[in-house]
Amino acid sequence: MLNPYLFYQDNCEAAFNYYAKVLGGKIDAMMRASDAPPEVPATPGREKMIMHARMSLPDGTVLMASDSPAEHFQKPQGFAISITVKDPVDGERKFNALADGGSVTMPFSKTFWAKGFGMCIDKFGIPWMVNCPAEGM
Repeated sequence: MLNPYLFYQDNCEAAFNYYAKVLGGKIDAMMRASDAPPEVPATPGREKMIMHARMSLPDGTVLMASDSPAEHFQKPQGFAISITVKDPVDGERKFNALADGGSVTMPFSKTFWAKGFGMCIDKFGIPWMVNCPAEGM
């Protein structure tokens, strides 16, 4: 099983709350740096940052993430989180919600392989692809 693990620039909690609403996910864990045992103290000023988050999505997929310390954060590139949906109306709704406040790299529309497909980068900097495959694909 492959599960994406995303790193955020101090906005993991906001991103996961948004994805739970948009994708119908359930946040299973949201561990802050301050939740670590005393022998692993949080870096001063980062106590409220998320050291690990886990979300279960309705299709059984698990998405995990954390806030990355500034000196380790790298802008996401070279990948996209891909969502496959059955209904193009649901796909377009999810796509529009993910693109809201971000940028569209390919508008959601019918293609030769899909009833609907679109690519965007969300307001948290994460690239997404939403795909509603055509019959037989």
